[in-house]
Amino acid sequence: MVETRKVQVTGGSTYTVSIPKDWATENGVSAGSEVEFYPEGDSLFLTPRSEEERTEGTLDITNLEGDELTRAVMTMYVSGFDIIALESSRITTDQRRTIREATQSLVGLEVLEETRDRVVIRDLLDSSELSIHNAVTRMRLIALSMLEDAIAALAELDEDMARDVIQRDDDVDRLWMVVSRIFRATLRTPKAAEELGLPREVCFDYQSAARQLERIGDHATKIAHLSLNFEEPVDEEIIIAIEDLFEEAKEVVNGGMDALFAEDSSEATRLANESREAVQAIDESARKIDELLRGLDPARAQLLGLIVDSVSRSADYGGNIAETALQKAAPTP
Repeated sequence: MVETRKVQVTGGSTYTVSIPKDWATENGVSAGSEVEFYPEGDSLFLTPRSEEERTEGTLDITNLEGDELTRAVMTMYVSGFDIIALESSRITTDQRRTIREATQSLVGLEVLEETRDRVVIRDLLDSSELSIHNAVTRMRLIALSMLEDAIAALAELDEDMARDVIQRDDDVDRLWMVVSRIFRATLRTPKAAEELGLPREVCFDYQSAARQLERIGDHATKIAHLSLNFEEPVDEEIIIAIEDLFEEAKEVVNGGMDALFAEDSSEATRLANESREAVQAIDESARKIDELLRGLDPARAQLLGLIVDSVSRSADYGGNIAETALQKAAPTP
């Protein structure tokens, strides 16, 4: 329920306002307690002041294994737990192996304690030292380089390069998890946003962009997998057309990201609109490549069609980033 209070003046110059008693009781606030205020625009957030504590979460993994167990560990991580205790009457060897693999796939985690019925994982990173801006910037570089190398692997039939692209998808996924963890922290407490030095709306925009970059990494991985199916070189005309399509898609993604990071709203709007308009031209380029594929063996044409589709979708994700940048640059109510 919304409660209202009248602002009063004490001592002739100090504004005071009472806080709801029920809220104070639930949060351990009483006479003499200290609270913290966090201004954000025209809002003022109040939280009880507490000593720095690492949040601990416990999860029963008795019936979890494989991918399900991996997702459970990742969910606890993204949710913001600093210490994750995984418990069961007896943790199996396979469960321990899965837990170690999940831990290694996440930034900052390591196994702190292992017993017969309990595994404790701890986040060693200082949240105040994390940068959501740097994480998204790194995702941008990795995702686009993956896409470029995946197409190069197709052009050169380079299996080693293709497998390297597939492995790099783990790097993008790790950064995506970090961004999600940081963003959720800003939703839980205004202190997290203050430590980042960014408004929560901006953190949301970065998280939205990171999701699109993670999908671009997925499509680069898909192209790398598809390239492994080719035994004979692809016609040079088709390769050149796909490479040109990639360059167009790359410009869209970079334009969207530049718009997102631009501090000047008019510049951000210009860059974002240019990226969104370029997506339509890419759709036309993709249709022209599809026409080149019509005379090929159906199975070969299908594989190449899937590759063209993945490059086009990557451009669409860049357009989505540009849309986010437009929203970020728009005037606030």
